[in-house]
Amino acid sequence: MDKSKLLDRVGALGDDRLVLARILDRAEQAESRNIPAATDFLSPQQRLAALELLRLAGIGESRYACLGGYEGAERKLIVFLPDWMEAEDAAQQSPIRCLRAAFREEEALSHRDFLGSLMGLGIVREKVGDILVSPGSADVVVLDSVAEFLRQNWDAAGRVKLSVKEIESAHLHIPEVKCREMRDTVSSLRLDALVSAGFQMARGKAAELIAAGRVQLNWRECTKPDKMMAAGDTVSARGFGKFQLTEVGGTTRKGRISIVLKRYI
Repeated sequence: MDKSKLLDRVGALGDDRLVLARILDRAEQAESRNIPAATDFLSPQQRLAALELLRLAGIGESRYACLGGYEGAERKLIVFLPDWMEAEDAAQQSPIRCLRAAFREEEALSHRDFLGSLMGLGIVREKVGDILVSPGSADVVVLDSVAEFLRQNWDAAGRVKLSVKEIESAHLHIPEVKCREMRDTVSSLRLDALVSAGFQMARGKAAELIAAGRVQLNWRECTKPDKMMAAGDTVSARGFGKFQLTEVGGTTRKGRISIVLKRYI
């Protein structure tokens, strides 16, 4: 199947189509030249589309690795492997570098502050992975093509002065993900039923949120309230947060389905 047809199969449009086309180019480069080839950082939504594209193209999981600088990273790139490289060696050949931007701990800086300052320096989003903010510092995962520029020129976020140095990925400060487990029962595994349970709102309001395009299922906008969910699916809603359906249990005597949700705080 040619590239255009593959992109049509995954429904790629606009900027996402360009991103996915470049991913196929990297895969072809790794195969034709027998060298490692890496993409830019991908959002979770882009990565899901990319993995589906690679499946359709017949590119097996043994031929690439998804890396984000640390286990559990949200934004990751794909490294395509030559035939002489094993997946466990991919991290050593990836273009990922890590920076720590230190600031006075009494200054209250957020993820948005750091992302805005990077964009202000002309760094495009796909060159930056996760931004991990802690008291007094932010660890940033970036591509090697921008790492040295940032080390020398990134000296402030807004009015707050920064001191930037490179660190090893093993030394990243990874903030603890806060979440709570919720057990409930639902009448079905429809998206509107799960949104109602996960965000503790009336089912009618959940349906309105979905119809308004404010809900994402596995990082893709979903406007179908009757979309069926499965264990492992993640739902986010603008203004309400995010949860994951971690477990689907049996049916109660009243015919309702037992579920376990992980609600991010």
